[in-house]
Formats: sequence, C-alpha cells, structure tokens
Amino acid sequence: MFKIPYSLLPMRVLRSASSIFLGIGEFFQGFFPFLKLHLKQAQVDFSVKEYLSMCFLTDLIFFVFFGSFFVLVLSSMDKSFLFGIIATILITSFVFLQQIVYPNVVVGRRIRDIEKNLLPALQNILVQLNSGVPLFNMLVSISEGSYGEVSKEFSKAVKNINAGNPQIVTLEDMAAINPSLFFRRAIWQLVNGMKSGSDMSNVVNEIINLLAEEQILEIQRYGSQLNPLAMFYMLVVVIGPSLGMTLLIVLSSFISLSETSTKLIFWSLYGIVIFFQIMFMGAIKSKRPNLLSD
Repeated sequence: MFKIPYSLLPMRVLRSASSIFLGIGEFFQGFFPFLKLHLKQAQVDFSVKEYLSMCFLTDLIFFVFFGSFFVLVLSSMDKSFLFGIIATILITSFVFLQQIVYPNVVVGRRIRDIEKNLLPALQNILVQLNSGVPLFNMLVSISEGSYGEVSKEFSKAVKNINAGNPQIVTLEDMAAINPSLFFRRAIWQLVNGMKSGSDMSNVVNEIINLLAEEQILEIQRYGSQLNPLAMFYMLVVVIGPSLGMTLLIVLSSFISLSETSTKLIFWSLYGIVIFFQIMFMGAIKSKRPNLLSD
C-alpha cells in the first residue's frame, strides 16, 4: 500500500484530514507538472492536489513536533531560538522535497520489477502459443503466475476484458500508462501483430529475441561501468587507507600523539572505509540492468 514518507497518520485518516488544505494543494500543483504522471504510473488513486495537501498536512505535523523538540533542546542549552526555527524549516523543506520525488521512486521500483519478469512471461506466452492456447487464456495464465508487476498488469487487463472491453483496446491502454519502455514496446508489437493478423508465435519470438539482444547490450554497458567503479573502490578503500596508515605510522615517530588522538584517527579511517564500501555496494546495485532477473 502506498504511504507518504514521514507520515504518522494512517492514509485514510490523512486523506480525510487533509481535505481542508485542498486549496493549498491546488495552488502548488502548477509547480510540479510531472507529479500527475508519476502518481498515475505509481498506481496511486490520488489527484495531484490531494497528494500535495496530504504532504502539506504531514509536513505541518512534522514541523510542529520536530520544531518544538528542537527549540526546547536549544533553549535548555542557552542557544538561539531563531536558529532552531530556521533549522526546522530547512529540515521540513527537505522532507517535502523527498515526498514530491517519492512517487517517482515507486515508479522506478515498478519498472525494475516489470523488466525483471518480462522476458520469462513472454517465454511462457510463446510456449502457450505453440501449444494452441487462445490469447485470452494466455493473459489469464500470466495474471495468475508469479511474475510480479507483470502479473498485476495482466490481471487488470483480464478484468477489463471481462468487463466487455476489446482485447486490443485493453492492451493498448495498458501499454500507454506503463512506465517501462520495454513493456510498452512488447505490448505494442503484440497489438500490431494482432491487428495485422500475423502469426503470433513469430511476433512473440521476435519480441523475445529483441529483449535478449537488449539484455546482452545492458550487460556489456554494466561491465563497462564496473571498471571505473572498481578502480575508485581500489583507490579509496584499499590503497588510500593503506597509504594513510603507513603515513600515520611514520608521522607518529616524529610527532608525539596521545593515545586518544591515535585511536580517534584510526577509528575515523575505519568509519570512512565502511562508508565508501556501503556507497560502492549501493552504486553496484543501482546500476544493475533491470532486464536481469535475480
């Protein structure tokens, strides 16, 4: 279920309570023209002004609670009251920006899941086509399979077809709002094959071959990106600490450092190494091709 970041209230309560701020949401929606598409692709049933009004209410609650705590702490330390207010405004603004980009983060997760399961789903369709299974039954089979977001997309298509919508129109609508480029290409090729009366086995086989070629290209691009990352890792995490450690040992023979200072320097180096290792693992994971399954 979609949940706004940093929200302390359940979504039903938040949506109801934020209705008094719909005017503010309507005012600000012009500043975020991309938000409508991101909310639609993230499969969120909120309008832009509703989402912005909920973000505003969440940030208002965050500002009151966090600001009160921050001001009380600074007051007990005889620090400036104004500094606490400014710091709270800055932190709340950062929270608001995170909430604005969060639908796009959800869309990115959907894209990765769709493209990871797209090739196995198409291979399943090809097997069923060669076995003489009707198209609608294939859609039902994929919707009931374990293909993640792909199964969810086909499940909605099956519901629309059962409601009386034509198969071609349903597939076109499904592709039009899907955030994955590879999914849209596959469905559009499938629809074009249905319209032209082509052999669907050949159409699906061609789609699979194109995706396989794109998969190989992504692997090659992934490998070329790993080379500079590996060099950066070696410099920062292996060579840098080794040279730094050697330099500290040499300097310690000329400069009398206290035991506390020496421990602090070594622990700082240890923390820096761990930090860059986590960054490196995150970079490797984020650059991994979406078409590759786990």
